[in-house]
Amino acid sequence: MLRASARAVLLWFACSCLAAAKTPVILSTDVGNEVDDQWAIVYMLTNPDFDVLGIISAHAPTLTPPAAHTTFLVLRDEVENRLRMTAHPPLFEGSSLPLQDSKTARGNAGVEFMIESSKAFSSSNRLTVLTIGAATDVASALLEDPTMAGRIRVIAMGFNRWPNGGDEFNVANDVAAWQAILQSDVPVVVGSGDVCRANLSLTLDEARRRAGEHGPVGHWLWDEFQAWYYRFVKPVRSDDLSKPWVIWDIITLAYVEGLTQQETYPRPVLKSDMNFDHGETTRTITWITSVDSKRLWPDFVSKLDEYERTHNLGETSAPSFLP
Repeated sequence: MLRASARAVLLWFACSCLAAAKTPVILSTDVGNEVDDQWAIVYMLTNPDFDVLGIISAHAPTLTPPAAHTTFLVLRDEVENRLRMTAHPPLFEGSSLPLQDSKTARGNAGVEFMIESSKAFSSSNRLTVLTIGAATDVASALLEDPTMAGRIRVIAMGFNRWPNGGDEFNVANDVAAWQAILQSDVPVVVGSGDVCRANLSLTLDEARRRAGEHGPVGHWLWDEFQAWYYRFVKPVRSDDLSKPWVIWDIITLAYVEGLTQQETYPRPVLKSDMNFDHGETTRTITWITSVDSKRLWPDFVSKLDEYERTHNLGETSAPSFLP
C-alpha cells in the first residue's frame, strides 16, 4: 500500500498527465556537484515542451555526505528560491551510495515514484527518464521492477566516446548501475563527453550573453558559471580566459527537443574499467553524435525569457553551491 506522501505525488502525476502535447519526464540529477545541472534544470522547468513528473537527487563523491541529501538541498533551492516555483513537481532524495553490485537495488522514495509513475506508460508510449548524474536510482528502479524496461526510455549524459566508452564522471560514480542498465532491455540514449565538449562549451563571454543578460534566473546561472570557472577552471589555465567550460548535461534535453543527430549501434557490455566489450547482441544503443547548438542556445534563452516575463521572480542573489 502506498504511503500518503507517495499518493500525494502520484496525484500530481495524474493531474500533469492531463496536459496535452508534452513529453513526460523524470530527472535524476547530481545538481551542485558542478554547474551544468543548474542550467539543464532551468531549461527543463521553464520549457513548456516538458511535463516534468518528478526530480530525484543523485550522489557524487565530491559532495558533503550524505551526498544525495546535499544534492537535494541544492535542488530545492534552485526550484523554490531561484525559479520561485510555489507549485512544482515532487522532489525526492535519492541514494547517497552506489550499487553494491549490478544485481542489487537500493530502494528509496524516488525509486518507488519512478516505478509507480512508469505504470501509466507502455512500449508504444514511453516515459522519458533523464539521468545526468550517477545512475544508481534509475538502475535500482529497473532492478526492482524489470518490466519497467518496457515502459520507459533512459537518456543519459555519460561515457567519453564511441566505441570505447571510457572513464567519465557520471559513469565512474556507479559503474554497477550502468552495467545493470545496459544488461536490461530498456532503450538507452547516450550523450558522451566528446560530443558535449565539441558542441556545448561556453566561454565566459558566451555564458554571460546566454544567461547573465537575461533576468534574475539568468543572472544567477551566470553567477554560478563565473564562480565555478574562477575557482576550478582558471587556476589550471593561468590567465587565458578564452578557454571554455562545458554545459554537459543539457545534451539530454537537446535530444528530447530534436536538436541532435545520433546513430544506433549494437549495445555493448560494460566492463569494470568502464570500457566497452563489443559482442554479438540483439539489443541496441542510441549514441548522440552532434548537438545543434545554434538552435539550442536561442531556444534556451527564449524559454528563459518567457518564464521570467510571466513570473514574479524578484532580485537575484549570490551563488548557492559554493561555501
